[in-house]
Amino acid sequence: MKKALVLAGSRGIGKAIADSLASIEIEVDATDSKMLDTSNMKMVADYLVDLKSYDILVLNTGGPVAKDFYSITEDEWNKYHNQLFLSFCTILKNININNGGYIFLISSFNIKEPDPKLILSNAYRVALTSVLKSLSKTYAARNISCINIAPGPMKTDRLMSLVDDMEEFEKSLPMGRAGDTKEIGNFVKSIVEHNIKYLSGVTINFDGAASNSLF
Repeated sequence: MKKALVLAGSRGIGKAIADSLASIEIEVDATDSKMLDTSNMKMVADYLVDLKSYDILVLNTGGPVAKDFYSITEDEWNKYHNQLFLSFCTILKNININNGGYIFLISSFNIKEPDPKLILSNAYRVALTSVLKSLSKTYAARNISCINIAPGPMKTDRLMSLVDDMEEFEKSLPMGRAGDTKEIGNFVKSIVEHNIKYLSGVTINFDGAASNSLF
């Protein structure tokens, strides 16, 4: 049986992916913040001691609160540097992904159109996107596919914390609604279930036509 590790897999997009993979008889280890807080590098190091080999790795975490650039503290820069970047790099260096496996990064469509209120998220998600893009060439030699999914507005607690009036916000979106997390879960499941391998080293905007970027 294939095995998957889904970080922050207890709710939101992570849970949707974990549930979808489990539905095709993949053994899923899904972490929560009590099990693995990726902003805490000691906890990450302790977790890595017993880390197993996996066929599928989903790099996922919550995002920072919206803040103006000039109000971000040094502690916040350090915290989210760990949570959104360094912890994932450390895990990638120490985990064994089996040949023919998959690495999915859940980032944000703001990496293509940065939101000035989400500078912390923008900065570190762009940095990790660059790392994964570079590594995709190395992983390709082992038939491991790397796919960066960049969600737009999805019906999650995260979106609720950023939007004052959800109903009005959804009306403003091209499809008249925010995305359902199950849509991302089913997308990941489809890639794995149908053994789609040549789609690698790419960033896919999952945003219901909300963004204006060409690529």
